[in-house]
Amino acid sequence: MNMYQLLEKAVVTWPDYLILVREEVTFSAFLDLVKARAASLHAAGIERGDVVGVLSHNIPQFPITMFAIWYLGGRVLLLDTNLTPFEYDNMAEITKCKMVCAEKSFFYKTDKFTFYDITKKDGKPNPDLTAAPVESTEIATLSFTSGSTGTPKVVPLTHFNLIECANSLQDMHEWINAGDIMYGFLPMYHIFGFAVEILATLHYGSGMLLQPTVNPKEIMADFKKYKPQIIPAVPRLFEVIRNRIIDTLKEKHMWWLASFVLKYGKWLEKLGLGFLVRKVQKPVLEIFGGRARLLIAGGAATKPEVEKFYERLGLTFIQGYGLTETVGPICISKPTKKRFPFAFGAPTSNNECEIRDKNEDGVGVLWLRGHQVFGGYLNNPTVNEQVFDERGFFNTGDMVSMDKNGELHFAGRKKQVIVLDSGKNVYPDELEGLFMKIPGVKNVAVFEHKVKDKTVTYGVFSVDKDMTLDTLSAAIAQANKKVASYKWVTHFAMTTDELPMTSTQKVKHHVVRQNLIDGKYPIRHE
Repeated sequence: MNMYQLLEKAVVTWPDYLILVREEVTFSAFLDLVKARAASLHAAGIERGDVVGVLSHNIPQFPITMFAIWYLGGRVLLLDTNLTPFEYDNMAEITKCKMVCAEKSFFYKTDKFTFYDITKKDGKPNPDLTAAPVESTEIATLSFTSGSTGTPKVVPLTHFNLIECANSLQDMHEWINAGDIMYGFLPMYHIFGFAVEILATLHYGSGMLLQPTVNPKEIMADFKKYKPQIIPAVPRLFEVIRNRIIDTLKEKHMWWLASFVLKYGKWLEKLGLGFLVRKVQKPVLEIFGGRARLLIAGGAATKPEVEKFYERLGLTFIQGYGLTETVGPICISKPTKKRFPFAFGAPTSNNECEIRDKNEDGVGVLWLRGHQVFGGYLNNPTVNEQVFDERGFFNTGDMVSMDKNGELHFAGRKKQVIVLDSGKNVYPDELEGLFMKIPGVKNVAVFEHKVKDKTVTYGVFSVDKDMTLDTLSAAIAQANKKVASYKWVTHFAMTTDELPMTSTQKVKHHVVRQNLIDGKYPIRHE
């Protein structure tokens, strides 16, 4: 089976259920829209095997276009909406991208590919055009996972990988039903949003309520009007909503009562005082529309106090773990088990894990193998040899432990990828490559750091003796413009000393960071 056939199966099973909730488009009508878009793209020159980019916010044309590309036997290049033309050109060149279907606001002059207006209206389906015979082992999507400049790592995921992820989401069958509304403001170009808004929707026959912005007012209005049952989000958003709820209760002088009731809710239920618990829960749950049943967190680790807060409100809170290389959620926590702190469950169906090189605390490196694990980075045999072993296990680079329930607990990152509070990933290698081109910079270390309790991308620069802080600051600001704004380094330190190096002349990032904490780099811009 391929992704287009998965859609056909869903259409047969739930023809009259809504797949696009806001637009009131049924599964059956969605299929007609896909065929019409396929006819348009075919007329524009797209053929089997072509790589076609999708550059768009969460609008209906995004999923319609993806399935149209698959209908034609093409490969979808998922493009982050936060990047620059410089990055898009580089990504297109590496993947041999022929066309990019984008909203007009993203159009720019380029000779690397042609743009196609994703919002353009389609005509009727072409009766002579049939779905391409695509094997499950063929590439369905391409995503950049280690930055978009320099020499990035490109993840090809097959139709088999995607469909197996959809099947593995059956592990959440207790909380998702056909006809449920899945709130969709996570960007679909990101693997987390793709998995819950596309794959889970097709698997369960639920509808996606697409929201192209992250405007809190619009989100709250959606909750009130549509009352979604399933809300996936990055942990940071759940934390923001929780803090707002608490602040509101404090302003009304109700937090002392609410916190007591929520903390001792189970005991109050046993004492026959369940009505008190529900009285506190009801107005808070109305913020989500009153029908919310399941919250799904992914992209970063959720703080235990945030998770507990929602569970005490009577909501099911699931923490997922995954990478682009695993089609997102390859591990899903079980709400029935006590799993704090930072637990994200166990591998889903047809996937397995091993924890290697454990220390005395049982913390080691997580290796994964299974149907969701990709087959290797595109045209990158050297890196593939490093991350796969002879048994087909993939090295995630993440440090974990396992509890007595068989659930994995996140302990840190062996690799140096930076995960911001928003859940977005920043890759030091990419930024260091840009900054090393600055005249007067001898070396640089970029790493994750806390500034005023906020996770930031921090840089420590080793510079020539005549370099000034103002000159370096201006040069960094200029280099930042080449990448997405969330990757920018705005906090940094400067030193004329050499940075500590390994015997193979690699910067010891952990030593540099400790030196920063110890105050050894006093010339700072924060």
